[in-house]
Amino acid sequence: MKIMGNVLVIGNSGVGKSTLINAVLGDNRAETGFGVKGTTNKLSIYESKELPFRIIDTIGFEPSWLKERQAIRAVKKWSADSSKKGKEDTQINVIWFCVEGTSSKLFPKSIKDLSRATSMWPTVPLIVVITKSYSVPDREENKKMVYSAFASQKRYGKNLREVIPVVAATYTLNEQAFAAPEGIQELITVTNDLLPEGVKAAQDDVHAFTLKRKQTFAQSIVGTTAAAGVVVGAIPIPFSDAALLGPVEVGEVNALARIYGVNKNESAKELLNSIIEVGTVGAAAKTLISALKAIPGLNIGVALLNSIIAGCIVAALGEASNYIFIQIYNGEKSAEDIDWAKRIVESRLANQTLEKVIQILDKIKKENLNKDAIVKLIVSVFFQKAS
Repeated sequence: MKIMGNVLVIGNSGVGKSTLINAVLGDNRAETGFGVKGTTNKLSIYESKELPFRIIDTIGFEPSWLKERQAIRAVKKWSADSSKKGKEDTQINVIWFCVEGTSSKLFPKSIKDLSRATSMWPTVPLIVVITKSYSVPDREENKKMVYSAFASQKRYGKNLREVIPVVAATYTLNEQAFAAPEGIQELITVTNDLLPEGVKAAQDDVHAFTLKRKQTFAQSIVGTTAAAGVVVGAIPIPFSDAALLGPVEVGEVNALARIYGVNKNESAKELLNSIIEVGTVGAAAKTLISALKAIPGLNIGVALLNSIIAGCIVAALGEASNYIFIQIYNGEKSAEDIDWAKRIVESRLANQTLEKVIQILDKIKKENLNKDAIVKLIVSVFFQKAS
């Protein structure tokens, strides 16, 4: 079965995207028209037996804020949907950013709209298509204009692969003069050449997008369980002898494992049990309390100190587990690397946690924070350098 790539066609309304698509397809299947508003009011997909890729036609960026937002959201929704299982064949592999050749300059806002709409595809190859490029003398100047506009772009400065002026349909100047179609075959050839790179880039971008979402969910879980730890730590019993955090930590590690899919076989169960065993509260709490008592000038209530320590232990175990599961999710480690995972947890619960507790205490001593603010501070400190 032939696997086809997908080309996203995007740009301001009225720049000639539909005319370009018809020229590439060799058939008038995309609706065309005149005026600023443009004609395409939804995302449409086109393919041809003669083309090695599909074409996804987008809503043009309209002058009005509402319609512009709708256009951007439509592309973002398509992109997000393509990250779902079974939707791999809808991923974007090459982007055609259409710029009108009769325009005297490339407006920065157009690039900003492009970046916002295609934010999920940070490494996918980009081709700038200069449409309505009727004036041959102006073409080189227009190409310089595009390269100059993209030179300072952090993202697209690297992704821009080619700038191609095109005339998509015969343009009649008068009875004796006209601009014939050109540039279309070059556009098809360059796009086809970029497809292998684009397929790999799209896969990497989807992986990064999915991983980022998982990390967001993971941070939310760590925040919730750290809050539970803060509450448990405030219970007026000798905290260094408490085992009350055990259920909180077990629930945290198991929830994080589910997010990354690290809970589906016997080796994974052994890994999770090892992480929980190393991260039990007893030894870690005693080490932290002893170290904190040795710090001169520490002036904070016992109950508050215990709450902070409990929240930090839970957050440290969450951050360590999150790091471990990311490495497994990325294929850099496996669930069988139990000794490595133990060392990670031990490291996070030793000196690194002590340093972060001190950082948090310094902040709390300067400000009168409530429980929610303390939890937020704990999570932000433990995840500020999380991978």
